[in-house]
Amino acid sequence: MKCALVTGGSRGIGKAICIKMAAMGYYVLVNYKSNETEAKDTLSQIAGNGELVQFDVADKEQVQQVLAAWVAANPEKYIEVLVNNAGIKDDGLMLWMKDEQWDKVIDTSLGGFFYVTRFVLNSMLLKRYGRIINVVSLSGLKGLPGQTNYSAAKGGVIAATKALAQEVGRKGITVNAVAPGFVKTDMTAGIDEKEMAVLIPVRRFGNPEEVAHAVAFLASPESGYITAQVISVNGGLYS
Repeated sequence: MKCALVTGGSRGIGKAICIKMAAMGYYVLVNYKSNETEAKDTLSQIAGNGELVQFDVADKEQVQQVLAAWVAANPEKYIEVLVNNAGIKDDGLMLWMKDEQWDKVIDTSLGGFFYVTRFVLNSMLLKRYGRIINVVSLSGLKGLPGQTNYSAAKGGVIAATKALAQEVGRKGITVNAVAPGFVKTDMTAGIDEKEMAVLIPVRRFGNPEEVAHAVAFLASPESGYITAQVISVNGGLYS
C-alpha cells in the first residue's frame, strides 16, 4: 500500500495536504507533535484513509524509534511521498533573539527535514521511486526582518532540496519545495489581511488548499522530470 507521510499534518497547510494526498489515493500518515485533537480532526476528514503518527521532528531519537516501529508493524505499506511540512516561528530582532528562539526554529524546520528525510530515503532508494516535497517559505527566499531564525531555517531547507535532488535523481526520486507567501493559517492570524493585501498582486491571502494543490502536482508521477525546484505560492508578491 502506497503511503504519504505529512509532518505537521494536524493543522493549516499540513491538514490541507493530508486531505489532498488522501484524495489522490494515498494512505496518509498524519504526523503531529502535541495537538491530538486537531490531528484526529484531520484523520476524520480523510475518511479514515490513514493513521496518526506522533513524534517531534526535531527529536532524532523519537523520529527513528517511531518510524522504525511503524515500518516493522506495517510490512505491506511503504512511504512513497514525504511532505516535510512541520515548522514553527518565534520571531524577534536578532539583537534580542534568545538562543532558545534560534535553536527551536532551526531544529524543527531544518533538523526535522534532515532526520525524517534520512529515515524515509532508504526505502525510496530500494524502490527506485519517491517524491519528497519540502514546504518552505517566502521568508526563506527573500528574508524577512524579525525572522533571521525562520529565514535561515527555510533557506537551509531550500539549499538542501537542491543538493539532495542531485544525489537521488538517478534513482527515480524527485526533491522539490513549495514556498507559500501569506496563507490563511494560525501563523498569519495576527496579520491584517486588508492592510497587507495591497502589496500582493492578486490582492488577497492564499488558502491552504492552494498550497496543497502545488504539493499534489509535485507528488504526481507525471512530475518525474521536475526536481530541485522551488514553486512559489504567494500571489505574485515575490518572484
